[in-house]
Amino acid sequence: MQGDEARVLLGFPPNSRPTHSQIKAAYRKKVWESHPDLFPVHEKHSVESKFKLIAEAYTCLQSGSGREGSYSATYSHVVRTGVAKAHGGRRNRGLIQIPFLLIVLGTVGLGGLNATRAYRKQKEACPSHNPFLP
Repeated sequence: MQGDEARVLLGFPPNSRPTHSQIKAAYRKKVWESHPDLFPVHEKHSVESKFKLIAEAYTCLQSGSGREGSYSATYSHVVRTGVAKAHGGRRNRGLIQIPFLLIVLGTVGLGGLNATRAYRKQKEACPSHNPFLP
């Protein structure tokens, strides 16, 4: 969406430079005016499409991509490189792997304890029964 189109959709003049707070206030006003839940069922389809355009215009202006069709630097960075890394760009694979490792080891450990307990309980119930013989 072009910046001028987004500004007009939110109620600003085409070549204006609204602040983030002005954009947010205009967006909230437009949302209250055109929310699909406020209209009857037969009008919902057209209102939903307008509502989606208003949301797109808001993200366009808030992200700074309201300048003549250029994309936001953050958006293009995430698209090119994936999600940003935590802690200033340092690798955080270890932090992600630790909880999964603990879950796997805990499950195996507790599963082993439960199997041992079940075997002992069966042995106490039937001391002459050998589970390895038919």
